[in-house]
Amino acid sequence: MNSNVEGPAEDTPRVETFTIDNGEVAPERQLLKQRHVQMQDCRMLLSLKSAQISSLGVALQIAGTLGTGLFLGSGEALTGAGPLGALIAYVLVSTVAFASLCSIGEMTSFAPIPGTFPHYASRWVDPALGFAAGWNYFYTIALTLPVEISGAQLLIGYWDPHPNHQWIYIAIMCTAACAINVLGARWFGEAEFVFSFMKLTLITGLILIGLVIDLGGAPNHDRIGFRYWKNPGPFSRANLVQSNLDLDRFLGFLSVILQAAFSFQGMEIAAIAAVVTESPRRNVTMAIRKSFYRILFFYIIGILIAGMTVPSNDPRLLTPFSDSTRANVTQSPFVIAVGSAGSKALTSVVNAGLVTSAFSAGNSFLFSASRVLEALAYRDQAPVIFRHRYNDTPVAAVLLTSAFGLISFLSLSHGTVNVFRWLVNLSTVGDFVSWATINLTYLYFYQGLKHNNIDRKKFIYWSRFQPWLSIWGLVMCILFTLLGGFQVFWHFERYVGDFITCYIIIPIFFCFYAYWKITKKTRFRRVEDRDYKTGIPSIEETEKEYKKPSGFFERAVHVLF
Repeated sequence: MNSNVEGPAEDTPRVETFTIDNGEVAPERQLLKQRHVQMQDCRMLLSLKSAQISSLGVALQIAGTLGTGLFLGSGEALTGAGPLGALIAYVLVSTVAFASLCSIGEMTSFAPIPGTFPHYASRWVDPALGFAAGWNYFYTIALTLPVEISGAQLLIGYWDPHPNHQWIYIAIMCTAACAINVLGARWFGEAEFVFSFMKLTLITGLILIGLVIDLGGAPNHDRIGFRYWKNPGPFSRANLVQSNLDLDRFLGFLSVILQAAFSFQGMEIAAIAAVVTESPRRNVTMAIRKSFYRILFFYIIGILIAGMTVPSNDPRLLTPFSDSTRANVTQSPFVIAVGSAGSKALTSVVNAGLVTSAFSAGNSFLFSASRVLEALAYRDQAPVIFRHRYNDTPVAAVLLTSAFGLISFLSLSHGTVNVFRWLVNLSTVGDFVSWATINLTYLYFYQGLKHNNIDRKKFIYWSRFQPWLSIWGLVMCILFTLLGGFQVFWHFERYVGDFITCYIIIPIFFCFYAYWKITKKTRFRRVEDRDYKTGIPSIEETEKEYKKPSGFFERAVHVLF
């Protein structure tokens, strides 16, 4: 690649847009140059064996998505909306998450190349959108590290509620996460693969235990059934409009949308991680199909069981609005259910599993965010120091991302519950922006396919419900983003922290967009200018012969992962 060749302003980020010489070059030579760019962008993966790459992909798909959002945040959904309201909120958000996953999955199936949706946004919409999307994705998933650490600290309070000990646990988790990632990706994938298996075992066991408790099989032999759906009731009040019960219940439902969405954060990693595996087109298809069943079983059934076994007015659950008077000890609804059933020993075991899951999720997001920052540096969209590697690890990128974990120390002065809530707001709204970008990019992608007479049905993965899925996902993401801090309009002074953390991400995103738009003089891609050929490998180049799993263990792993 000739880096001295001048090109259009919007093509400056050479890797993201796969820019090559603009002169007359033979097609064969041009293809070789594009492959060289892809190999440079993916050199980290070249040091890993095939099995390690698969382990890494699986770890990022599962370890990052199962954390405090489901295990701890589901309690906030129960408190704010009631058992039925929480279930509806999770179902609603799951449709948006799955729509976004299908959109990025189809684009990945067509073009399984490094850069994923920020690159797609640059290639088919506007390079400025790709720049803003890349940075938004970085700080969104980087903020998830302190979210998970704060959540783990809340769970640790079950054993040690002493406030003077909080800094010790936070320091240990921050240091451990940084150390594991500095060691590099080689052992990270294997370790997180084990954590992923533990998480799947944990959530499956909790669902089964919850079902046993609900049916009266616990030591206290109390058959609960749907008792808590009758008293305190299927819906909870937001206590914002005392004169109108129905409106107040609806506001309670709206108050848990952000928390429900946080449970699904990282779902798009299932498609993104498929790019680094063998046969990426086939793997993205399997990842999306399995994600549908994970959503149905882990999230929907999980919140249903939680709402059946724990009353929504239990004071040990998280509340949907920040409250400086709340103690810094909050329990998972699953821990409360097991404890209320009379099994104290199992309660500690479950809580220990939840703390481990929270740390694992934060660790996975730290890894992902550091690699996003490294990719930005290689596209000349971040300082070059972040692309320097030592022992196959972008140490500078890891250290900067690890520094986000220090935000967890805010809990020492503002309370762990408040800080957890604020960080969830920031991270989730950022994820809404990412999902909106994915769905918007798909609409441009879809339009370009029709213009170029490219048949989507020939893709290894395509959805018969497109483009309606992406339209649904885009509209709902915009609505969720705008309604995230609605409670401030009732009590501004009380909820000012929630308001800021719910909306500050929006101007930050547009500042990144405007900066790149103005400095690089980028333009929206016209339909005839969208590139559907350059640098995209053929099916023969990426897909290997499929080998069916043999034996019980291989088939079990194939079904689960």
